[in-house]
Amino acid sequence: MLNMVVRVVIVDDSAFFRQRIADLLGSDKRIDVVGTASNGREGIEQVKRLQPDVVTMDVEMPQLNGIEAVRIIMRECPAKVLMLSSLTQEGARVTLQALEAGAVDYLSKDMRAWMDRSHSLQSQLTDKIVMIARQGRAISPFSTRADAGQSSKSMVFRPDGSARVADTPSRVSLERRTPAPAPKITARSSAVGAETVHARPAHYSASRGVSSRAPVVPRDTRLVVIGSSTGGPAALQEILTQLPADFPYPILLIQHMPKTFTSVFAERLNQQCAISVKEAEDGDRLKPGLALLAPGGHQLMVDGKVHDKINILPGDDRLTYKPSVDVTYGSASKTYGSRVLAIILTGMGADGADGARLLKQAGATIWAQSKDSCTIFGMPQAVIKGGYADEILDLGQFGPILGGKR
Repeated sequence: MLNMVVRVVIVDDSAFFRQRIADLLGSDKRIDVVGTASNGREGIEQVKRLQPDVVTMDVEMPQLNGIEAVRIIMRECPAKVLMLSSLTQEGARVTLQALEAGAVDYLSKDMRAWMDRSHSLQSQLTDKIVMIARQGRAISPFSTRADAGQSSKSMVFRPDGSARVADTPSRVSLERRTPAPAPKITARSSAVGAETVHARPAHYSASRGVSSRAPVVPRDTRLVVIGSSTGGPAALQEILTQLPADFPYPILLIQHMPKTFTSVFAERLNQQCAISVKEAEDGDRLKPGLALLAPGGHQLMVDGKVHDKINILPGDDRLTYKPSVDVTYGSASKTYGSRVLAIILTGMGADGADGARLLKQAGATIWAQSKDSCTIFGMPQAVIKGGYADEILDLGQFGPILGGKR
């Protein structure tokens, strides 16, 4: 796929947007628009006939809307779908439903941006489509959680590249693992301007290659911080819905989303989960069983003086991601240190790697999502390659381990 042209089908009831998308994609030699459709039903037929690498799908269309079209595509002819959505609250709700139905990612449909003739939107659209085609996974929501659990065994990886299935605990162990030796500082990070740690994950052993222990929540954990991007909404829902109402730790959620989407996403998760979920506000307090979702366009930090307090800061234009996993990881490393359990989930890019380095220096525990269970492996891959991951787990492992079910 790396050297192949990405074949795309465009589904949109607006003739303007069909042409605009085709023009933007057609100017990129990596992409070939092989078909267009003006409604969901026609789109499904085009997907079945042309078997494209990626489908761009409008949300609101006559005859069959984008959500229903995605559901049928994922059931009958699975494909990687990029949703195009307005930045309204209703657009956010519908888009989240489409992501639950199996769409890989979304892009906002702001008329002003699409009318702009600059290369910013074109680059964002084309790069996203190429990345989805090359790394993304079309995941059908029609397989049951039980089915997923049968194939979602925790893999522990040996230094020579081999792997084995780890034993899984019947409940969350409260035993703290033996601390790993302090990581060796070997290089500098240009992104943060501090030393970069290159350390093997804790499951590596110089003598045996891998330990026999199963993943556990460290005994002294006081805060769980989860970072995610592309594929994150579905992954977070999968994990958080398995946590009990009396979950003993506060949770911070850093998901790359615009402001309108994070408010709606928090409401949706709160309705689906036994724990409480809300969009974080400045001054919120950390409480067991409460998950605070970083608001889009802002940064979430743990207060340096009042450690159970959250600060919400305006987004900094110098930072690519607002919210940024690196920012929250970094603040958590300063206030909670080794008492942090950090989880890095599916997503494009490398946000979280620099923050994971700071957490590792502070003695925190870091779990990364496995490649095979990611929609996009970019963010976990960056953390794993840096040597910061203590465990590499399939998506189906996180919820049961955190929730004490296995």
